[in-house]
Amino acid sequence: MADFDNRVARASTTVDTIDAGLRAYMLRVYNYMLAGLVVTGIASYITFLAAVTTDPAKAAHLANGQAAILPGGIMLTSFGTMLFGPLMWVLMFGSLGLVMFLSFRINKMSVAAAQASFLGYAALIGVTFASLLLVYTYASVAQVFFITAATFGAMSLWGYTTKSDLTSFGHFLFMGLIGIIIASVVGFFWQSAMLQWIISVAGVLIFTGLTAYDTQSIKDSYAASDDDATSGRKAIFGALRLYLDFINLFLMLLRLMGNRR
Repeated sequence: MADFDNRVARASTTVDTIDAGLRAYMLRVYNYMLAGLVVTGIASYITFLAAVTTDPAKAAHLANGQAAILPGGIMLTSFGTMLFGPLMWVLMFGSLGLVMFLSFRINKMSVAAAQASFLGYAALIGVTFASLLLVYTYASVAQVFFITAATFGAMSLWGYTTKSDLTSFGHFLFMGLIGIIIASVVGFFWQSAMLQWIISVAGVLIFTGLTAYDTQSIKDSYAASDDDATSGRKAIFGALRLYLDFINLFLMLLRLMGNRR
């Protein structure tokens, strides 16, 4: 009887250890993700301040010698004119290349290199997001951000706690994501307000679902036997997945709910 009690105690201790390790692992994932969002926000704000001005003397002048006044009474600086021109396409394709490089090479990187790549990607996204502040009001951007945070938090919590297997659900969402990408390419050449609205609504549903699926997938990827380097790389990659879910959900909601200048 005493031997049985000892086995039960050892099993209980093992379960508690695994649970504590899992909680620490998930906390690490969320901390990395939060750091990425903070870097994105700071980079976006600093870039926007450098790109616009209300002082005509600091604004970039057009061929007629006048500065172009944007909604809200702001004007682009020389840096802003360069940034929001062809350079923006370079930055967008650069960020796409960096996230693909990080996704495919992370298992061969050191933890420090993976961290630097992730935060560098988040900063690059922040630079491109500065253009959103030209299109949408500050209050609107802030409001949609908090709505996104609440939606993301609720779905991530559900994905972490649910006992249902979301694997088949994830496959369906991935197919929907491919559909959104194709529709977005079509929408780039064929401007249609209805098509953009459909893409945005579908995007909100898909990235909301992906938040729950990715959270469960990240949770399931935890292994108590992983060494520090493997666990660190897994945490960074998990943070990247959740970061992308958050960013894309934010963009889709902003298209639907954002107030333009």
